[in-house]
Amino acid sequence: MKVTVIGGGSTYTPELVAGFLDRAEVLPLDELWLMDVALERLEVVGGLARRTIEARGNPFELRFSTDRRRAIAAASYVITQLRVGGITARREDEYLGRRHGLVGQETTGIGGMANALRTIPVVLEIAADMADVAPRAVLINFTNPSGLVTEALTRYAPAVKVAGVCNSPVTAKMEILRRLQERSGLDVAPEKARLDVLGLNHLSWFRGLKVSGEEIWPQVLAGYRQEVGLWDRRLIEALGMIPNSYLQYYYQTDRKVAEQAEWPPSRAEEVMAIEQDLLSEYAEPDRCGAPEDLMKRGGAYYSTVATQLIDAHHNDLGRTHVVNVRHDGAVTGWPEDWVLEMPCRVDGQGFHPLPAEPLPPACFGLLAHVKMYEILTAEAAVTGDREVAYRALLTHPLGPEADQIQAVLDDMLTTHRAYLPQFWSD
Repeated sequence: MKVTVIGGGSTYTPELVAGFLDRAEVLPLDELWLMDVALERLEVVGGLARRTIEARGNPFELRFSTDRRRAIAAASYVITQLRVGGITARREDEYLGRRHGLVGQETTGIGGMANALRTIPVVLEIAADMADVAPRAVLINFTNPSGLVTEALTRYAPAVKVAGVCNSPVTAKMEILRRLQERSGLDVAPEKARLDVLGLNHLSWFRGLKVSGEEIWPQVLAGYRQEVGLWDRRLIEALGMIPNSYLQYYYQTDRKVAEQAEWPPSRAEEVMAIEQDLLSEYAEPDRCGAPEDLMKRGGAYYSTVATQLIDAHHNDLGRTHVVNVRHDGAVTGWPEDWVLEMPCRVDGQGFHPLPAEPLPPACFGLLAHVKMYEILTAEAAVTGDREVAYRALLTHPLGPEADQIQAVLDDMLTTHRAYLPQFWSD
């Protein structure tokens, strides 16, 4: 088996490598290829990865490359974790929102749109390479905004089998289990717990938790109503669900915008400093594993999500995982071509959405609103049509007021002109 990681110079890569090493007995991995356009960074991250693999007895071969097609050729799985424009572009996304009094964030709001416009054409090129030189490969997309990118892939690269993934659902499950243990002493092994979630990536609601088949959601909600946390108790009571933390940007917009007045540092600027420290640690010649403080970068359980998903698919396990896929009618009454974040049975044939009850109107209204924005943004990214991009901004519930749309769009396209050639004729 050959697995290719596009964006292999990411600081997340050592955790991913550790995940493959931990599953060496069940995954017949022969070659792990790390591909990145940033050679110097790839050599630092790849050097640590090589030392880690050697320390574990070299169960598979590690290869580096800046040649994307060569890295993809004959792969069984391609993992995308790239960031077009790097962290610098993420910082620009954040300050783009701040300049216009809007949410500045890498996956949500106008920053998320700018990120998608840069990213979708590149990911579609990767899909085209896969169709040409690795036609049986499965694409596991971590690249943000993950749900929107996966939506674009299903619409514009239908020949490629794709699953969009995020660590957010598993992180939420682990947090829920931690709270249960602290409050009631109930110690549940994560593999015995199944979290019911439905929505879009970074726009989802958690609404059930079964442990060994028994529903314990009332216990979960009771705990959240008793504690002061991220969400207002009345909100939890009214919904009977726990919103994904990224819904702060929709439910607490004014608060999130006000927090931006305290920048710098923005989150991207914090990550820049963190990554500089991490890369220095990775370069230590005697280091043979990821540093203990890796999770200050974020992305907890990343390797768990990626390697468990590949394990379930390759070994035809039929296990349930939360992924972003076209739901194909699993949610009655919703358009079948929508990509949703939801539990799926994962086996050797693919990713099969499990039948799910629709969300209540209070949630569906927002979801449908954002889904229309996603579809328009994907079209704009592919066509370079500024009118479609304008309509996407008009549609987004976190977008600018109507008389400011053109100014925001012009700023977005100018700021990222180097990465948006489809919108420029010269």
